[in-house]
Amino acid sequence: MLFLFQVRLRYFSPMISVSILGAGNVATHLYKSFVNAKTISVVQWYNRDIRKLAMFQSDVETIDNLAMLKPADIYIISVSDDAIAELSEKLPFENRFVVHTSGSVSVYDIDKKNRRGVFYPLQTFSKDVPVAMETVPICIETIGKKDSPLLKLLGKSMGCKTHKVNTDQRRALHLAAVFVNNFTNQLYRVAHEITESEGVEFDILKPLILETANKVQNISPYLAQTGPAKRNDKKTIKQHLKMLKDEQHQAIYKLLTASIKKTQGVYNKKLTN
Repeated sequence: MLFLFQVRLRYFSPMISVSILGAGNVATHLYKSFVNAKTISVVQWYNRDIRKLAMFQSDVETIDNLAMLKPADIYIISVSDDAIAELSEKLPFENRFVVHTSGSVSVYDIDKKNRRGVFYPLQTFSKDVPVAMETVPICIETIGKKDSPLLKLLGKSMGCKTHKVNTDQRRALHLAAVFVNNFTNQLYRVAHEITESEGVEFDILKPLILETANKVQNISPYLAQTGPAKRNDKKTIKQHLKMLKDEQHQAIYKLLTASIKKTQGVYNKKLTN
């Protein structure tokens, strides 16, 4: 039966019906991608506060009552991590396919009365900032093997590449994403404060930001590393620390400088062994 199901998915590309639960950044971008896909049908969009869905009411059926949920192939819970388990418990049906979109929450947090899975788009989302969804990797995880092809097809219908991962791998990706996205963005904010303090335009740094991101597309982060910490340029490091008036900024500078030095030291040690 599984083989026949996979063949049907491959050659006939059936319409996939989905219902979205939640109205945050991820849910909004998923909805926009779904409605632009020829083989995805959004049956309903649920949110506890239906006012947050007001701008979409003319395009999709919006509801604020779980009892009104209609049959769908996939129910996508896209709410805050802490609310996933509670919302899944409240779903008024059994033996349907329910997934969440979190990078860190276990698939087992979804109530076991339904088939369970994860559909995690690994990207940063802001409601008003467009995202080319076809470039977003989708990490999928299911408990039942028969459900995996359906999530893979959903991602493919969006134009996305899917990656089958287990819980530990997904959590590792989420942790790594915090470093490359959230922490990096905080460093941008610190840099913005530094340039602003001297009346310099932050925009002047944007080509450097883009080049740094582009460089790791082709070489490893280790090989891409440059700067005073890697060179062990003590004079420049001392000057920078003197320029930083904010103690927190100083602490960040010292911590990252020490981390780069340690990485370089480990590499040099390997070369000499």
